Amino acid sequence: MASEPTQVKGPRAAPSSITDRERRHAGDIRLVVAISSRALFDLDESHRVFTEQGIEAYHEYQVAHEDDVLAPGVAYPLTKKLLALNRELGDRGRVDVILLSRNSADTGLRVFNSIRHHGLDIGRAAFTNGSSPYRYVSAFGAHLFLSADPNDVRQALQAGCAAATIVPSKPASEDVDDAPLRVAFDGDAVLFSDESERIYRRDGLDAFNANEVAAASVPLSDGPFKGFLMALQRLQALFPAQESPLRTALITARGAPSHERVIRTLRAWSIRIDEALFLGGLAKGPFLAAFDADIFFDDHEGHCRDASGLVATGHVPHGIANSG
Repeated sequence: MASEPTQVKGPRAAPSSITDRERRHAGDIRLVVAISSRALFDLDESHRVFTEQGIEAYHEYQVAHEDDVLAPGVAYPLTKKLLALNRELGDRGRVDVILLSRNSADTGLRVFNSIRHHGLDIGRAAFTNGSSPYRYVSAFGAHLFLSADPNDVRQALQAGCAAATIVPSKPASEDVDDAPLRVAFDGDAVLFSDESERIYRRDGLDAFNANEVAAASVPLSDGPFKGFLMALQRLQALFPAQESPLRTALITARGAPSHERVIRTLRAWSIRIDEALFLGGLAKGPFLAAFDADIFFDDHEGHCRDASGLVATGHVPHGIANSG
């Protein structure tokens, strides 16, 4: 069991990341999230038709059922909360959700009909008729891509966009509360690079801790989700700290003495994270439930499976844990 954390000075309040130009043009502050149709809606039945009977049967099935409303998928509640932020932001900023789908425009009509039925303010979409839609992630300026297809996610990560595979979970509800949107992140290989985790896997915990103590004042390199966290930070900075409709948390297996390097890295990035939990190897699920996370991002598939029974979870197939 990890020892009690040593006393270090807490991070100073991060300076606002909003520039003078952004204050003059507040509407330019945007968060753009691209999401696949299978992450947004429950398309298991029609996907089964595709895998068992082929593309033609799938096309006929979708057209025949295009007026049948799709049930919410795993990422539906998150999408509702993301879009609800626009009510709070007013003209100060904007959250855009983009639909990226392997459907054709023809079979995608059912998805757009369901979007309209559920009252989702989604007006932009790319239907790629079977090819990977990841190449449109950067064209839309997306900060995050969520998909049920691991291959699309890997390609988006390789192209430099934060991306995660939505892990199957309990059925989503159409009812979404008005509580703040809560986003939780793992640290190594998600917010930060996997440079330290490679030492842990190669040389063990003692070597890992010794390295982190020696490099405590050296910021960790960027992980694939740094840009997404910074985009969230820019939205948060539009609100007083205690009144933000958006909260973030770092939930990491790190404990003392490796915590200090993480704190100093976030300070160097001028990022204010609302809650930081250093668990020293404890299971993350109960803490995610206590934080009431709307989504959690982790690079370890095992951690994701454990968390998905409690919260919507995105697997980030990046770093040494996914190199096998």
